[in-house]
Amino acid sequence: MTKVLLSIPKEFLSTVDRVAVSQQRSRSELIREALRTYINRKNMPSIEKANKNAEILDELIG
Repeated sequence: MTKVLLSIPKEFLSTVDRVAVSQQRSRSELIREALRTYINRKNMPSIEKANKNAEILDELIG
C-alpha cells in the first residue's frame, strides 16, 4: 500500500482520532472510508441517491 503525506489541522485530526477509537478502527481506515464515500457520491447519477447512501453509511459507522 502506498503512503500519502497529508496536512490536517490538529483540531480536526483530534476529531478523526476520536471517531476512529470509538469505532475501533485505525485512523487510516477511517480516512480511506471517508474518501471512498466522497468519490462514490461524486460518481452517483443523482444527488438523492448519493445522500441516501451516505445516510446508510452514517447509520452503519455512526
